[in-house]
This record gives sequence, structure tokens and C-alpha cells, in this order.
Amino acid sequence: MYQYIARRLLLTVPVIFGVAILVFSIIRLIPGDPARAIAGVQASPEFIQQVRARYRLDEPLPVQFGIFLGDLARGELGRSTFSRRPVATEIGERFPRTFLLAMTALVIATIVGVSAGIVSATRRNSMFDNVSMLFALVGVAAPVFWMALMLQLLFAVNMRILPATGIGTWRHLVLPSITLGMASAGLMARITRSSMLEVLRQDFITTARAKGLNERFVIYKHALKNALIPVVTVMGLQFGILLGGAVLTETVFAWPGIGRLLVDSILRRDYPVVQGTVMLMAFLFVIINLVVDITYAFLDPRIHYQGEAGE
Repeated sequence: MYQYIARRLLLTVPVIFGVAILVFSIIRLIPGDPARAIAGVQASPEFIQQVRARYRLDEPLPVQFGIFLGDLARGELGRSTFSRRPVATEIGERFPRTFLLAMTALVIATIVGVSAGIVSATRRNSMFDNVSMLFALVGVAAPVFWMALMLQLLFAVNMRILPATGIGTWRHLVLPSITLGMASAGLMARITRSSMLEVLRQDFITTARAKGLNERFVIYKHALKNALIPVVTVMGLQFGILLGGAVLTETVFAWPGIGRLLVDSILRRDYPVVQGTVMLMAFLFVIINLVVDITYAFLDPRIHYQGEAGE
């Protein structure tokens, strides 16, 4: 197990390097002069040139990329060209809010999606199965911004029981977390139902029922545990997507997280913040995938990673 984890961590190096190349290249394809955006519209050509030299934007692109990689290797993300603050500080202030939003959305999605999937599988072709799968389809297909606006209109404008935007209390977290978790809940419901139906057809489930075991025990002890592997895979991927895909949700609900920071930084041509945010998200994706792979071994003892059998 430890050798497998070490190998996976080593593989993160080329992955992060590839992401660094893509981020550095794509962000410089954005139209506009970042030095002029930093200096302001009314700035003189001399001042713009000073800004370009200060942030080393006058260097050739390979040199700029080397500087970026050097800072990244030292754990430095640079300094924001807009706020003049360290990028790590900017991200550190906003990341906990995005993490809280993503975790809350994931909990909602897991509870709703897995529960609906289990009940749909055990009551196949029933009214509940048809209705729950219909709502799951709507949750997956509905655009996030549309869902956010509809929830704001219903609960904040018409019913006036929840705030429409901002942060402060737990009530501000309800609408954005439900919005962010709806698509994940629909996907988890469909995956859980499909996996449970496949497991319920297996011979060991028939044997367990033939032994006279309680149906609830058969479902939750035997069937669910064996059906969780694809669900855990989806949960891991969805958590990464929730962290990185909260841009629209944070924008609509004025939630000051890293998603909104990323959008603002792109509009300001704030290269260091954009690069630092994307690199953080790439690293988190790699770590989440590693955690998911390790979780497989705990869910199914039959899974062995290379090197475990000889230990």
C-alpha cells in the first residue's frame, strides 16, 4: 500500500508540470495587455513600460515560464498584480469558504442521491422509482445558473425565508449548497440505482435471502457495501468538480470563494492569481483521486494493490 501511494505521489509531478504548461500557455492567449490592465486606461506609455518591467512581462515567454516554475518549485505562487498581496494569502482567505460550500453540497448530494438510488433499486419500476429518476434527470440536465436563479426567486423573493446572496450565517449557505449539490445528487442517484440493481442480481444476495436474513440487513450490509465502489468513484470526482466548478454558483450568490476570485482575476488579467488557483485545483484533483483509490481497498477486501500480496 505504501509503495503504491509513493508511486502515485511521484506521478503527480509530471501531471502538475503538464497543467503548468497548459495554464501558462492558455492564460497568455487571452486578448489584451496585462500591463495596461494593471496600470489603468489613462496610464502613460512610460508607466506601462515600468509596470511591464516590474512584473517581468517584458521577458520572453520561455523566461517567464522558467520564473513561474521556479516559484512553483519553492512553493511560492507569486504576488497579485491587482491587490499586490501574495497569491497564497488571497487563496488562503477564500479557499475555506469554497471548501465549506463544496463539502455541504457533497453531503447533501450523497444523502439525497444515495438514499434515492437505494430506494429506487429496491422498488424498481414503482412510482417512487419513476419520480426520483425524473428528478435526477432534471438535476443533471438543468443549468446551474438557472437552478440558482429559480431557488432565489422561490425562497428569497417570493417566500422570503432565505437570503439571496452574501455570507454570514448558516442560512446564507443553504441556497448555494443546494444549487451546487443538485446535479451531483441526480448523478449519484442514477449511479447508485444502477450499481444496486446489478448487485441485487448476484448469487450471494440470493443465498443471503435463502438463509432467512432480514431484508434490510441484506440490502444495507451485503448489497450496499458491494455497490459502493462506483458510487465512491463518483463522489471523489464530484467533490473535485464541486471545488473547481463553483464559479457560477459563487457568482450568482455573491459567495466570496476561489471560484469568484478566479473569474475576477481573469477579467483583471491577474496572471499570478489565475495560475495559482488553477494549480491548486489540479493538485487537489490528484489527491482526491488517490484517496478514492485507497478507499476501494477498505470497501472491497478482494482489491489488492501491487506489492501488497508479497508483504
